[in-house]
Amino acid sequence: MTDFLERVASAPISWGICEVPGWGAMLPTPRVLAEMAELGMPATELGAPGFLPDDPGDVHAELAQYGMTLLGGFTPVVLHDPAMRDETIRQATATAQLFQRAGATKFVSAVVMDPDWSQPRRLSIDEQRHMTEMFGVLDEICAEHGLEQVLHSHVMTLVETADDVNRVLDSCDVHWCLDTGHLAIGGVDPVAFAEESFERVGHVHLKDVRLDMVPAVLSRDVTLMEATQRGLFTPLGQGDVDIVGVIQALESRGYQGWYVIEQDTALTDGLPGEGAGPIHQVRASVDYLRTTVAPALVRS
Repeated sequence: MTDFLERVASAPISWGICEVPGWGAMLPTPRVLAEMAELGMPATELGAPGFLPDDPGDVHAELAQYGMTLLGGFTPVVLHDPAMRDETIRQATATAQLFQRAGATKFVSAVVMDPDWSQPRRLSIDEQRHMTEMFGVLDEICAEHGLEQVLHSHVMTLVETADDVNRVLDSCDVHWCLDTGHLAIGGVDPVAFAEESFERVGHVHLKDVRLDMVPAVLSRDVTLMEATQRGLFTPLGQGDVDIVGVIQALESRGYQGWYVIEQDTALTDGLPGEGAGPIHQVRASVDYLRTTVAPALVRS
């Protein structure tokens, strides 16, 4: 079995790179990539628009300068609305083409109400059926481009809560990006998900969470951005998610995919000096995987 530490990658959001207005200061791309490389990351996800070039060849070339490759990227999609069908297919195809040409393998989908991320509501039966059908359409688009669609449950999407997750699991065979943090926020035990739905797991985001802050997020009393700025997400091993248990469950069942450290961060005090800032949080997560998780896997 390939050492799981060789399959640990990162995502730009761990360095505060996010397209949401007001999120925080944005570090320059060369610094982020250099710090990823310093921590030994062999790969990254795409990140917010503008973080990496638009041309897939340029993406591949820029990452190669740091000894890295592209895994794929987080892609919001509207799947429940028949009026958006053609536009969704057009956008998904364009994204899949970019990912393919840049050497990626994962299309990480998140199902939103609309492109503006309006608050999700309960879908009608017809809307639910259309969403289920569109998962299959996206699977086909991805397969045509050598990619795997992996569905990402996420706060403020149509797949947020345990009921949402179970409904999708029962209605179609789409594969999943097991995001430990967002599953936990939605009321799903990520260890149980890894154990009971292992055959559906195609990708993993490692994220730790302070669960005491979750009720205010789910009630919409605070936004995800505000909660992130206040410390909702922690370095791995410092929150309430059983990261060891998730990885043990996956590795014992033969998982050979990537583990992406994706701990959402917001830089609210301006740009940190060289050697300071998010790299310390990501390093703490890497150290946790090396000193706590790896020995636990040997013992199990």
